[in-house]
Amino acid sequence: MSTHPVLQVSGLQVAYGGIQAVKGIDLEVYPGELVSLIGSNGAGKTSTLKAITGALPFAGEVVFQGQSIAGLGTWDLVRQGLGMVPEGRGVFTRMSILENLQMGAYTRTDKAGVAHDLERMLALFPRLRERLSQLAGTLSGGEQQMLAMGRALMSRPTLLLLDEPSMGLSPLMVDKIFEVIQTVSSEGMTILLVEQNASRALALAHRGYVMESGLITLQGEGRSLLNDPAVRTAYLGETL
Repeated sequence: MSTHPVLQVSGLQVAYGGIQAVKGIDLEVYPGELVSLIGSNGAGKTSTLKAITGALPFAGEVVFQGQSIAGLGTWDLVRQGLGMVPEGRGVFTRMSILENLQMGAYTRTDKAGVAHDLERMLALFPRLRERLSQLAGTLSGGEQQMLAMGRALMSRPTLLLLDEPSMGLSPLMVDKIFEVIQTVSSEGMTILLVEQNASRALALAHRGYVMESGLITLQGEGRSLLNDPAVRTAYLGETL
């Protein structure tokens, strides 16, 4: 593993009006890692991701690939290799599946590489291949999640941020989404996964962080956290 993190967050604070959503957290993601950030609804996970992507003002420091993101917009960060699949998917509903995937590569000029990656996305998500001309807004929630992931991967990100990718999906579709996450992780993609499904997220993760009320309360290897009694009681519904 590289000694230099792809992402380093130090003393991050995010406030909405008088509410402190994130209260000074530290986290790191190293090249090739899948890091899971788990916690209950309202813990501050999505606010953390929005700060990292430049979508929310924050105090503290966020360093991506050795450079502070202070003053950078989301556009700049995408060009520098930050990919994001937002909560709620955010697909272009009035555009086709193909157009959505092509939009994911709008920062790229390598036509042959884009064509190769398009074929790769259709291999990862066969359902999308079957209906390339269909409007994204007519897809099911699970299909839209596939499309949002495919679109983000089309930018060839250095770091992929996933915000609650399993939310609202059927168990079968959840299995498919986590299968894809595992596949791209095994191929070396660096991933920060925010997810309420603690068991699935920690089972895949190299490392994990547990967030409660705007603070990181636990961190460690994914499997170790999965077996931690406090985590199992709070997030896996077990009574110990």
